[in-house]
Amino acid sequence: MASSLKNLSDFSHIQVQNAEKFKFAIVVSQWNAQVTGALLNGAIEGILKNGGQEENIDIIEVPGSYELISGADIALRNKDFDAVICLGCVIQGETRHFDFICDAVANGISNVAIKHNKPVIFGVLTTDNLEQAMDRAGGKHGNKGEEAAITAIQMSHISKKY
Repeated sequence: MASSLKNLSDFSHIQVQNAEKFKFAIVVSQWNAQVTGALLNGAIEGILKNGGQEENIDIIEVPGSYELISGADIALRNKDFDAVICLGCVIQGETRHFDFICDAVANGISNVAIKHNKPVIFGVLTTDNLEQAMDRAGGKHGNKGEEAAITAIQMSHISKKY
């Protein structure tokens, strides 16, 4: 697996734009809170260290990863955000539930982006176990929350430009 070779949150190879003028919603799952809390911290840090303003970040907690879809839709329906960052964690269990949830969340998030014509960022970990999740939530492979924030910043610039 390629991610086992590096820290995925290394942005030294790209020019990250300034987030100062943008408003973000972060929709975060309460399920697997140890992981999603770390993702949330990474996302907030990613926005702030790239010029974003705390008052321009709204945090919306939803029960689970499936509800990220509704949370993102509600956010965009009710406020003028430049981008929505969806943060969740689905860990493989003994049933096929994992497959159905991961597929539904990925498709649902992309559908919300298309519906509202706004960047809706997929910051959902889909891992085999808790250790892999923690490795990607501030551990040895970086923080997917920070990656999602950088993606939201970059996509907000693209959305305004075109």
